[in-house]
Amino acid sequence: MEQQKQAQRFEELEEQVRRNLELIPHKIVVFSGKGGVGKTTVSVNLACSLQQHGVDTSLLDADVTGPNVPKMLGLRGQLLAQEKRIVPLDYHGVRVISIASLLTEDQPVIWRGPMRSRLLSQFLGEADWGETEYLIADLPPGTGDEVITMTQQMHPDLAVIVTTPQEMSLIDSRRAVRMAQKMQIPRIGIVENMSELICPECGAAIDLFGSGGGKTQAETLGVDFFGALPVDITARRLADEGRSVIFEQPDSALAEEMDTIAAKIKNLLG
Repeated sequence: MEQQKQAQRFEELEEQVRRNLELIPHKIVVFSGKGGVGKTTVSVNLACSLQQHGVDTSLLDADVTGPNVPKMLGLRGQLLAQEKRIVPLDYHGVRVISIASLLTEDQPVIWRGPMRSRLLSQFLGEADWGETEYLIADLPPGTGDEVITMTQQMHPDLAVIVTTPQEMSLIDSRRAVRMAQKMQIPRIGIVENMSELICPECGAAIDLFGSGGGKTQAETLGVDFFGALPVDITARRLADEGRSVIFEQPDSALAEEMDTIAAKIKNLLG
């Protein structure tokens, strides 16, 4: 009997997810083959850039065990429920949901995969996404349960694969592209992060990790190349302070390149 009840609750939640996502025209998943490539930085700044382009954007922090989105945006409030719907937090118009908004700052999430996947289903199905036109999901690195759950339930229009120029990162990003293809995501694009360091003193570009690998990778795999983002010390400092470089320093090299990437994605998805 208990198994039947659980199966019924699962089916009801799946139906909630389907109905909720039908109202959102465009869904984007951002992931990578490995950690440490700046995937969350890209997700956050892409959401802010799309919002700047005049499209209503929401951001789901789907990295349940390493949720950093609220910290990067200075969101310290708690998620609330209203009429049995989860109310996202707001950052310059971007709606944000993360498990971090339900935890104390140093509280770990020690859950197995099925529990993490169920939480994400609840976020997708029970959130009040309002008039969202673009929903971006910042996925955990790798190809685990949460990535599979999100791609199966969201039916995303686009997968944005984040890599850095080093060969080791490019190897993992190739795996991420192949996974996106296997999950039948119709559009796939690569963003090369940490492409160069902009010297804060003279403005010169320094190839810390090399450059151009992401573009070459995209050409080889037959996917889109959206652009290359520099290492920006000011952007890093602002993120530590809970502020996005997109709104705080719109004339910076990183913000301008992200603006170009957002425009490409907007034109691609329509």
